[in-house]
Amino acid sequence: MIFTPAGRELDIMDLKKIEEFIDKQKVSFVCSIDDENYPNVKAMLKPRKRIGLKEFYFSTNTSSMRVKQYMDNPNASIYFYHKGLIRYEGVMLKGKMEVLTDQETKNMIWRKGDTMFYKEGVTDPDYCVLRFSATGGRHYCDLKTESFVI
Repeated sequence: MIFTPAGRELDIMDLKKIEEFIDKQKVSFVCSIDDENYPNVKAMLKPRKRIGLKEFYFSTNTSSMRVKQYMDNPNASIYFYHKGLIRYEGVMLKGKMEVLTDQETKNMIWRKGDTMFYKEGVTDPDYCVLRFSATGGRHYCDLKTESFVI
């Protein structure tokens, strides 16, 4: 169940709408904290897998700066948005980001075309998975913002 800070349970239709919105986006923004405690934002492809609004899986390079930042400080946020001609909608989720290198998880989100980025395939040591676990967020649409706790 997902609740607003006021204790109101978010309607199933609201949740479905947010999940469908996230699934339609082609780009996501991930935020990490650097060693000087500043937020760093990066655009990435949409998550490879999503479990409700609680878990999101991304693929990335083990050698990346972002992986080091998440290993040093797992606090993170992810953001999805769409700007139309009249309507703007956005969803921000905050939580923790884990760096996973186990073969089972890597196999779970691997795609055939990934060899373009990871020459050694699914076992490439420079291929890892980021798992984001959300604790809460905010949804903005039609001039209304609502916070929620997961």
